Amino acid sequence: MDEITGGGLPKGRPTLVCGGAGCCKTLFALEFLINGATQYDEPGVFVAFEESAEELAQNVASLGFDLNDLIKQKNLIVDHVQIERSEIEETGEYDLEGLFIRLGHAIDSIGAKRVALDTIEVLFAALPNHTIIRAELQRLFRWLKNKGVTAIVTAERGNGTMTRFGLEEYVADCVILLDHRVTEQLSTRRLRIVKYRGSFHGTNEYPFLIGKDGISVLPITSLGLDHEVSRERISSGVKELDDMLDGKGFYRGSSILITGTAGTGKSSLSAAFVDAACRRGERCLYFAFEESTSQIIRNMRSISIDLAPHIKKRLLQFHVARPTLYGLEMHLVTMYDLIKEYKPEIVVLDPITDFFAIGSKAEVKAAITRIIDFLKMNQITALFTSYISDEETPDQTIVGVSSLIDSWLSLRNLESSGERHRGLFILKSRGMAHSNQIRSFELTDDGIKIGALDLAGSRTQPTSV
Repeated sequence: MDEITGGGLPKGRPTLVCGGAGCCKTLFALEFLINGATQYDEPGVFVAFEESAEELAQNVASLGFDLNDLIKQKNLIVDHVQIERSEIEETGEYDLEGLFIRLGHAIDSIGAKRVALDTIEVLFAALPNHTIIRAELQRLFRWLKNKGVTAIVTAERGNGTMTRFGLEEYVADCVILLDHRVTEQLSTRRLRIVKYRGSFHGTNEYPFLIGKDGISVLPITSLGLDHEVSRERISSGVKELDDMLDGKGFYRGSSILITGTAGTGKSSLSAAFVDAACRRGERCLYFAFEESTSQIIRNMRSISIDLAPHIKKRLLQFHVARPTLYGLEMHLVTMYDLIKEYKPEIVVLDPITDFFAIGSKAEVKAAITRIIDFLKMNQITALFTSYISDEETPDQTIVGVSSLIDSWLSLRNLESSGERHRGLFILKSRGMAHSNQIRSFELTDDGIKIGALDLAGSRTQPTSV
């Protein structure tokens, strides 16, 4: 979130967070206070007009937040202000002086630096006079500024307007719009900064998710191209392929793409790469979207690649899930969390084309771009496999991320004299000399064999570049 706003929310000023049902405005405000108390030593006050302290504590407990403990330690005050419309009668001048006294006492009692009010419409629900509402909103925002607290005020979206009264966004210095939409039966929450006075900020819509650690915002365009690069080379796991790559293999921290039709050996080549890394003592994280862990282990044993010992030594971890299990953003957050937790040197995504079941070409490209940049920034070598159909040209990947890839291997099925042969060639490998020949690619009981291509049917022999 900080990289979208250019450094966080405006300190000492109120921010308006508005959205419809299911947008998690309350959670957004609570996490703002909880992180302030636990990470920045800034106590907070939460004024709730709809939920009690007990209900709020129960709702956020599933995310690992202990609201009651923060209250006991005097790092947080939750004040439930119950307002019944039936008890409100407009007699004379309306003002928020009572709220200011109550809120001021709570702030002073714990030295609060952060405040959240959820939701503001409840205060004015029975007032038809918009002039009074606007005046009191201005007074509220000015009062919060004068107290020197950084505040979040949540508001409900109106019918055709950003907020219920259509006034709140005009008096706030910073406005964040939350949106919850369903497209082709897939649910996505998105965030957009509508305005932020006096600060540069991102203007795009950004997907955000609710995970085990709270809200995660996924910037689409904020990752730069200023990451470090390595000159170290690592083996592909197949000696003959290393020979095709200037005799040294891939660059560490680079991105590798393997494309091919069904049955050409993309997963087998990925397994060989992982096996070689684990034998070097490096940690590998394998995201599989079509096969279970046990199925992959069994299949790779047929070509003399045994991945089970690496799992026992905790050098290899599989994460298997169907892409349709949840949306693209949730997959990204899951990957980010696992990578940060496991800290691998090698990451494999097999295959990335399965994501087209849950997103458009543009969305999948944006997601893959983000994961590639994230891995490069962390100096993690990434290997992606991509399926192409028989109707597509062999040099085309439908993902559309080939320009971001450092090394691109193409596997083909070739037919001659009634037999099918596998072929391999290197489309590109940035920063190194590499072979331009099409080689035979065989999966044997003794592993992967790469040699000179002989479509006449004679046995191939391994060759060097």
